[in-house]
Amino acid sequence: MSNEANEISSAPITPRPVAPKPPVASQQQPPVSCPPSQYNSPSLSRSPLLEAAVPAANHHGGEEGEGAGAIVPSKTPKGARTPLGIRTPRMSLTPRFLTPLGSPVRKALRATRLDPEDAWLPITESRNGNKYYAAFHTLCSGIGIQALVLPVAFTILGWTWGIICLTIAFIWQLYTLYLLVHLHENIETGVRYSRYMQLFSLTFGDRIANLLGLFPIMYLSGGTCVALIVIGGSTSKLFFQIVCGATCTAKPLTTVEWYLVFTCCAVMFSLLPNLNSIAGVSLIGAITAVGYCTLMWVVSITEGRLPGVSYDPIRAGTKVARVFDVLNALGIIAFAFRGHNLILEIQATMPSSEKHPSHVPMWRGVKVSYTLIAACLYPIAIGGYWAYGHLIPKDGGMLAAIYGFHSKDVSQFILGLMSLFVVVNAVSSFQIYGMPMFDHMESKYTSRKKQPLPWWLRCIGRAMFGFGCFFMAVAIPFLGSVAGLIGGIALPVTLVYPCWMWLKVKKPKKYGVSWWVNWVLGVLGMGLTGLLIAAGLYVVIDTGIKVSFFKPDHK
Repeated sequence: MSNEANEISSAPITPRPVAPKPPVASQQQPPVSCPPSQYNSPSLSRSPLLEAAVPAANHHGGEEGEGAGAIVPSKTPKGARTPLGIRTPRMSLTPRFLTPLGSPVRKALRATRLDPEDAWLPITESRNGNKYYAAFHTLCSGIGIQALVLPVAFTILGWTWGIICLTIAFIWQLYTLYLLVHLHENIETGVRYSRYMQLFSLTFGDRIANLLGLFPIMYLSGGTCVALIVIGGSTSKLFFQIVCGATCTAKPLTTVEWYLVFTCCAVMFSLLPNLNSIAGVSLIGAITAVGYCTLMWVVSITEGRLPGVSYDPIRAGTKVARVFDVLNALGIIAFAFRGHNLILEIQATMPSSEKHPSHVPMWRGVKVSYTLIAACLYPIAIGGYWAYGHLIPKDGGMLAAIYGFHSKDVSQFILGLMSLFVVVNAVSSFQIYGMPMFDHMESKYTSRKKQPLPWWLRCIGRAMFGFGCFFMAVAIPFLGSVAGLIGGIALPVTLVYPCWMWLKVKKPKKYGVSWWVNWVLGVLGMGLTGLLIAAGLYVVIDTGIKVSFFKPDHK
């Protein structure tokens, strides 16, 4: 009997003898199963509590005595008895698609389940990430074209307040980044929040999330992709002119055609299936971002200060205009720190368990990447302002200043290499900023069809998104000129919402240090958000920004 029970416990469940069917109260829906690749995920195999949830029958086989007593017979209707000594093993209450995060609370472990649709979506399709991938993604998303306009903010704030505000903003956003990394995993419930919008919605409810979070989060992804097409297409045109030279007889492409060339390159790379698969692309983007930032401040300092440079802060005529100019400068600094809307998504690509939580390698990767980000932002802001002062162009920042003032002094090879780095970084950043949009679009299909999106439909959807951004770039080419407004809109996602979510989820001691810090930062951030949006609108309306719809050549 021992051998027979052993064989039964390891074999699939066999059909029972034919018997009258009892009345069924309600027909159950067939369970949705994960693709086979999800079962082989290292994040599942590393979970130590998955084995603890398996009934004792699986460990003791059919041994008589204590091992056999652990097998709980299943309830069957009368008339369909199983012969004595042969019992159908009870199915484990813990499904195989359980969340990779192990919880110390057994009830939470059994109740917590990973949505099987996660195995079909591009952000959570692969959980093989590590601290190196996290550093690549974080560095590629955290540094880019937004750093080139930092010296413009210094022309309004001056040396002292410019450095102070940049330092405060850097420390503030690094603190909220720390909060997000540690909010990704809920130890009490065993849930992993793999998307910023998911965490925001489960914390404050769907209504508040759609009202306050949906637009800024989606705008940070879609709006950034549009801005990348504008800067990438314009720099591609400049790169062609440098390589071709003054004596080139080839007919140059128009600005719209260069936008289209850039978009085709970006769409081609966007066909990579998931977030982990673009780790190499993010590495290239991070290297090129550090490269062109370093080249720009080194060239600016090497060439020396321009004649007639002044460091006196620019003051507008009226007091109201001065206040709005200062607020717009703060918005530009806020715009320099992005990528918080991608942190949870990046962390979701890592395996996680009770013994190996994902926040440990994630925070290591973040520390390395933000050390490099600080080593790029401070030199380009301070060095650029030292070299150009109040003469730095407001539209284009460092890139326009170098080509405007040093196009004949600097080697064409250096200028061409700088332009190529900007283009490659823009293509790489397009992938990581577009990934939340791809995930959102595909989730609509998987939630309705209960199956993964076909590869051909995925290609069509991503191509439509890319060329939709191209249309917006052609229709609104002056989008890059409203950096202050974009910074104001993005400010809550970066500096405010993480503080409030920490208060809601972690519930720190009332009137304690953590409680006061997060409340003060949250309220202060929301007040700044309103002021920065108003200042950004005022600058757009009052200054000389040329609103040229469908005329990218005359932006």
